[in-house]
Amino acid sequence: MNLQSRDALRGKLAAVAQCLSFYASRHWKWLTCLLWIAVMVGMVMARWPAIYWLVLGDTDDNIRYVQVKDWLAGQGWFDLRQYRLDPPGGANIHWSRIVDIPIAGLMLFFRAFVDQGLADRLACAIAPQLPLLLLMLSLGFIGRRLAGPHGWILAVAAPFAAQMGLGMYAPMRIDHHGWQLALALTMLAGVIDTNRLRGGVMAGVSSALSIAIGMEMIVYLAAGGALIALRWVFRPGAERRMLPYALSLGGSTSLLYLLFASYANRAMVCDALSPIWVAMFGAASAGMVLLSLAPLRGWWVRLAAGAVVGGAVALFFWLNWPQCLSPYQISPELQRLWLANIREAKPITAQAQSLVVPLLALPAAGLLGLLWALWDARRDGERLWAWATVGLMMLFAAALLFWQLRAGPAAQLLAIPPAAWAAHRLIAAVLTGGRRARIAAGAGVALLAAIAFVYPLYPQAVKLYQEVTGTKPKPWRPSAVARRDAIKKANGRCRTLPALEQLDQLPAATIFTMVDLGPRILATTHHSAVAGPYHRNGAAILDIHHAFDGPARDFRALAAKHRAAYLLICPDFPEGTIYQSRSPNGFYAGLMRGERPDWLVPVELKTDITLPYQLYRILYSPTGGEKAAQQR
Repeated sequence: MNLQSRDALRGKLAAVAQCLSFYASRHWKWLTCLLWIAVMVGMVMARWPAIYWLVLGDTDDNIRYVQVKDWLAGQGWFDLRQYRLDPPGGANIHWSRIVDIPIAGLMLFFRAFVDQGLADRLACAIAPQLPLLLLMLSLGFIGRRLAGPHGWILAVAAPFAAQMGLGMYAPMRIDHHGWQLALALTMLAGVIDTNRLRGGVMAGVSSALSIAIGMEMIVYLAAGGALIALRWVFRPGAERRMLPYALSLGGSTSLLYLLFASYANRAMVCDALSPIWVAMFGAASAGMVLLSLAPLRGWWVRLAAGAVVGGAVALFFWLNWPQCLSPYQISPELQRLWLANIREAKPITAQAQSLVVPLLALPAAGLLGLLWALWDARRDGERLWAWATVGLMMLFAAALLFWQLRAGPAAQLLAIPPAAWAAHRLIAAVLTGGRRARIAAGAGVALLAAIAFVYPLYPQAVKLYQEVTGTKPKPWRPSAVARRDAIKKANGRCRTLPALEQLDQLPAATIFTMVDLGPRILATTHHSAVAGPYHRNGAAILDIHHAFDGPARDFRALAAKHRAAYLLICPDFPEGTIYQSRSPNGFYAGLMRGERPDWLVPVELKTDITLPYQLYRILYSPTGGEKAAQQR
């Protein structure tokens, strides 16, 4: 090939690349949708065994599944009580129907083509991935705003390096956290949108939707609103974002309350969208509307006026509902016995290194990218403010990790914009920079790639380091290894569908079991349970702890109180180890030593598999409150 032919070929390739670049920039939303469809198909295929066996791993996923099926079976729109938890009165569930709608719609759709069991499994597989599309589009929007027309490419792909965040969108993860995280990124996209009207409406509506789903993300949403107000203080013309934000936030919150607030949430409760929060968001929105319309000149005047309005709203809240300043309205005893033992409720400093290092890898990359981006945008006021907004949200989420581990997914996902921007700049330097720039950028790309794969490769890297350096971890005692393996095995086997569905050989009854097994029993059998891990169910949770911690003689009275006909225990189940450690002379620890009272009669089920749990019929004396339980 001569020189002229080579130049012609290069010209054609450059033209094709330019066309593809233009197409990708112009149609980025559709390309993101295609990528999402490919990811969705791949995740369903990879997780098919879990889908087939209805592996709803989290307790909230199991209760969400039961709630949707009860609704489709005729339970009222505004009635969210779970009547199979602590029947007959049921447990007060503080959620809303918003997340139920897509799950129920998919169930009904698939039931038109396949049997109900498979239809419900397919719905649970696909429903969690719907908010993944919203997340990817929001990240793509932010990437284009901060890195230019092609900044969306790495931004929409980056969630697949955020393993904790991505886990919220895995098939069968039908709880509401995936929606809330996606809406938080949508809110952030609205805060930095150059179209102020669109951005204000986007931020306000997404915040209201997240609040109507649940209150878990309220601190992030409040931070976003505060940043909008702060921008109004220092930037003339920013009222064109704050005004639509305030109107859409207040209006959407009130409308969503009318459409979705359950009967229980119409009381003055703090943990869900209730009259308290309608009043609070209404007051905050009204204050922001007044500030937006007021002819205030000078940043110091606007700052003073904003401080007065904000202080008035805060005072109104504190004088009327000071109890809502606590994240959980539970008793000290429930906090000590139950909540303090939940891993998600503990800070990152109390977690194992094998979890901490992979979790913090992406936020660390985001921090480095943020510092670079702030320096790069130092002469561009608008871009600098946008980066400062993204950076403050990211740092806020990372700081919350030192309060509770449950902030981990948000910390990872909010770190994506600066990390993706840095990767975009490094790749551009590799492709178009000089020799030294390419070498430096290549090293940066390698570092980011290592961070992206730190989650799956970290254990192997630690092992390799130990082999190279000759260091060895502190050896586990054989008994400790066996104990750890037994707990892990029991945690999986006791939740399986083949094991639990054997309970349907018995007539429907209330089963007294551990708190974390209650939702799974509801999802896989026709039986009821005493409690699930929900703070409004606090009295029943405490009764379970008292029953297992206390002496055997006190158990039957507590079981009779909840009309329990059977006792189900799973040896080596994680929750059970807490009772054994805390109360070595208690009822549960005695059962694990083989000390079975005469009033517990083993129940044999006809099955070809080895059951991982022990099931007993509870015999009551025929007097008092125990008589009703015996008759049941």
